[in-house]
Amino acid sequence: MAGLKTRMIFSLSVLLCALSFAAGESAKPQEPPILTKLHTVPCGKQPKQVVFSPDGSCIALPLLDDAGFQIVRTGDQKVRTIYPPRSAQKGFAEALFVAEKNAFFISQMTTGYIYEYAWPGFTYRREIKTFGVWPKFISWSNEKNMLAVSNWVSNTVSLIDYETGSLVRTLKTGREPRGTAFTSGGASLIVLCFGGGSIQKFDTESGSLIQAIEKEKAAMRHIVISADETKAYVSDMYHCSVYEIDLIKFTLTRSIRVFSNPNTIALYGSCLFVSSRGPNNPEDYTKRSPVNGRLSVIDIDSWKIVQETEGGNQPTGLGISNDGSYLCSSNFQDANIELYRIRPPSALSPGRARVHTALSQLRSLALYTLHRLRFQLLSFFSMSAK
Repeated sequence: MAGLKTRMIFSLSVLLCALSFAAGESAKPQEPPILTKLHTVPCGKQPKQVVFSPDGSCIALPLLDDAGFQIVRTGDQKVRTIYPPRSAQKGFAEALFVAEKNAFFISQMTTGYIYEYAWPGFTYRREIKTFGVWPKFISWSNEKNMLAVSNWVSNTVSLIDYETGSLVRTLKTGREPRGTAFTSGGASLIVLCFGGGSIQKFDTESGSLIQAIEKEKAAMRHIVISADETKAYVSDMYHCSVYEIDLIKFTLTRSIRVFSNPNTIALYGSCLFVSSRGPNNPEDYTKRSPVNGRLSVIDIDSWKIVQETEGGNQPTGLGISNDGSYLCSSNFQDANIELYRIRPPSALSPGRARVHTALSQLRSLALYTLHRLRFQLLSFFSMSAK
């Protein structure tokens, strides 16, 4: 009984803290984007990422535990499955559209290849060997006419010439490189090391490491760059945090905690969307999470979370169309994607905008409190069962 009383007191304390937090936030009302869910679309097994085509007409879905990848038309949600060479080996992890080349690329971890398709139409063009083990993320430099592919197991990044498809250079990185981004007209490449806890900057001509930011036990996953290339934003799954990086000084300037296991991030004006997968299943992280994940919105000016929306089970992928009209997230364990209409708060009248802001804050408070209480109940019953 004493243990139960202690847990009840703790849960009430969490609720009071959350109410205090919301009261403080409401003193400085934010105006988050307006999300309207349009469709939930079933897809193949374990959709790892979602990527809008340059014109927003379709969404590409790499399938980690299925043969091939899928294309979903934004308008009517019609699904088309495409099977690259070696598709039976599964393991399709990340995708990239390159508008300058009318091209679409997808990586296959299990084979060491990436595949190129023509866009639009998705007719097959060629395969490109990365000479790395478990290729994941793909980045593009238009200035260098070059692709960068991170190789998770070999701890390398492959720099590949687009015209020939040949390997130009191999960068030796920290452990488990994942997210990458070109800067300075392709002269530099930033690499996130999931296993090494570091953010590394390389010279793409010499292949040498220029600078690094280290954070103990971090699991760096995804990076996006501001339009003026002065800031970068990075998700860290281990610390459940998002970081702001000053790219001029190459230093970590700000940090904010988000929900469990943040995965993909996407910029939308002065807002940063974050898809958080949710807590791991205590039996095995590859199984369904005990609670659903969450989509959070960070105002990058005030550096505060201004909106949170409950997602499905393990929302992993996240993408925003180039025109800012649509947002899509993939639910890894549900085998579906969720498509939203996204609008700026200026689309509402002043009165409705204030109501929207207040409701967003209340929804965030409710999610925060619900998940904290749910964690306590799960913990209590788990202890009682032992």
